[in-house]
Amino acid sequence: MIDLHSHIIPGVDDGSRNENESQLMLEAAISAGIHTIVATPHYNYKYTNEKVKVFAEVEKLKQIITRNNLKIDILPGQEIRIYGELLEDYEAGKLLTIADNGSYMLVEFPFQHVPLYAEKLLYDIELRGIKPIIAHPERNSEFLENPDKLYKLVTKGALTQLTTSSITGHFGKKTEKFSEQLIKANLVHVIATDAHNITDRPFNMNQAYEVIMKKYGADYVSYFKENAQLITCGKPIYEESPQPITKKKFFGIF
Repeated sequence: MIDLHSHIIPGVDDGSRNENESQLMLEAAISAGIHTIVATPHYNYKYTNEKVKVFAEVEKLKQIITRNNLKIDILPGQEIRIYGELLEDYEAGKLLTIADNGSYMLVEFPFQHVPLYAEKLLYDIELRGIKPIIAHPERNSEFLENPDKLYKLVTKGALTQLTTSSITGHFGKKTEKFSEQLIKANLVHVIATDAHNITDRPFNMNQAYEVIMKKYGADYVSYFKENAQLITCGKPIYEESPQPITKKKFFGIF
């Protein structure tokens, strides 16, 4: 399995605190059946981890992998908190696409709202030939209150990444139910752990896929796994036709 979203680089954000913790996270990921991790430290959310720094830190993680003979690969990336000058900084070489392949960018929204300029910025990112992937939209309160806003962004080309812990209920019943609504409406394209440690924010990909298998079937499992593979390779993903979440269904989450 491939995990597109993790905070495994030590000491750069609110994820791993040191190299020992990163090693434990790597070992936990392997035990969970993950063979490739994209390291996505925060950018523009309390922390500034520019492209050059991420490359250097990923190389250090690869040294840990080699020293301990671990069977896992690490790819560079960032979780970029959306902001007005994003494209200017990308052109200046500060920002990374997933696996540095120039095809997909992991973009985080504030948890409380959707910026007014978001739709235009995501469109401008696509004009550069990059597909924006909205990280954990199920945890955004404005999307929760008005899922049509997410539907509109997806119909205009944005992709989304659902967090495994939302699927397993770690973030509460409301988030879990909203996640179900998004999956059923084809508003989710890939899942990832957003792992920060081995305790309360772990690599729980297996548990999430077990839930998906039970609730939605094997086709959904294959869909999400294949899309993760295609994203890391910089190839076009599979996209099902998105559907709006009707008010009748939406009110059922409360």
